Amino acid sequence: MELSTRNLIPGKIKEVTVGMVNAEVIIEVAPGVEVVSIITKNSVERMGLKEGDTVKAMIKATSVMVAK
Repeated sequence: MELSTRNLIPGKIKEVTVGMVNAEVIIEVAPGVEVVSIITKNSVERMGLKEGDTVKAMIKATSVMVAK
């Protein structure tokens, strides 16, 4: 699969919490650093996502702001 997204962050799934419609997927991208994604329950089931899986968080944004 080829993607145009440049912001691919590799990590491992730390936790998957499935609700009625959506699921929360917590991806550890570095020790103590997590990215949280809300995706559909159907996507979790279709992809077979589970704790320990190696995945990539794909971040698509039209702007990224920096604060100091």
